[in-house]
Amino acid sequence: MKADIHPKYFPKAKATCACGAEFIVGSTKEAIDMEICSQCHPLFTGTEKVTDTAGRIEKFKARRDAATPKAKKHK
Repeated sequence: MKADIHPKYFPKAKATCACGAEFIVGSTKEAIDMEICSQCHPLFTGTEKVTDTAGRIEKFKARRDAATPKAKKHK
């Protein structure tokens, strides 16, 4: 390894979430601020909201059909 090209490693860096949770991790930054963590993420907490996606394909097809030019009928 080359000397003096690697960043300083902090084995006890403090990671702080917006929810207030704090973790001790290893990082090249001394302090890390994050917006979401495993304690407040909906996937991990079980509070995930399932959205109703029924009808999305039909809405897309209707928009696509409305956007395509129609063939003119001759008399």
